[in-house]
Amino acid sequence: MAGTLNKVMLIGHTGDDVKMHYFEGGGSIGRFPLATNEDYVNKTSGERVSNTEWHNIVVRNKAAEICEKYLKKGDKVYIEGRIKTRKWTDDKGLDRYSTEIQCTEFTFLTPKDQAGAPAMNQNQPQSQASSSQSNYKKPDMQTEDDDDLPF
Repeated sequence: MAGTLNKVMLIGHTGDDVKMHYFEGGGSIGRFPLATNEDYVNKTSGERVSNTEWHNIVVRNKAAEICEKYLKKGDKVYIEGRIKTRKWTDDKGLDRYSTEIQCTEFTFLTPKDQAGAPAMNQNQPQSQASSSQSNYKKPDMQTEDDDDLPF
C-alpha cells in the first residue's frame, strides 16, 4: 500500500471539563482527558482485571466551543481523530513529548437528562473539520441482491 493512515476512534468518559485557550485571531483550542477501559478475566487466577488508558484530546475552534458548552466530567463521548506527538521544553530546559489525539469528529453519547450533554445521533457529525467526511452517506445495502460478482 502506497499511502499511510493515522486514524483513531475512541469511546470513553471525560476525566475533566474542557479547558479552553483563546487566541488573538479568534481561534480557540480545547483540551480534556478521556479514559478508555479494558475489562477481562485473568484465565490463571480467575480474577477480574480492569485497565484504564488515558488519552489527551485536543479540539479546535467551533468544535472546541461546542465541547466546552456540552461536555462535563464523566460524560461518555465518541472521538475520532489522529495521533500527534508534540515536542516542548519544560521549565528546566529539558525536551518533553506529549502524545495527543487531534479530534476531527465527535458524538456525545451521554443522554441529556443524565449529565447536561445532548443525546446525539451517532450518524450525525458534530465537527465540520472535513467536508468530505460530513457529507458521507452510507450505501444502501438493499441494492446488493442483483450482484454479478463471482464471489
